[in-house]
Amino acid sequence: MQTRGRGEGNNVNTSTARTLLTILMYAGVGIFLLPYAMGKASIAPRLMLLGGLMAVICGLLRCYFTEGD
Repeated sequence: MQTRGRGEGNNVNTSTARTLLTILMYAGVGIFLLPYAMGKASIAPRLMLLGGLMAVICGLLRCYFTEGD
């Protein structure tokens, strides 16, 4: 029976967090581009701000998690 070392379980959590943050980052880009597809100018600034902030924050967090690799 093998036992896990201290760092092995952490790699799975980091990989999962990286994948989740990547999905959220691209979702933020999608939210940013949503007003162009919908053609609604009234909600465009709010959606673009929300999508831009979401993409940048998730992108920076993703970079933080990949720093040690």
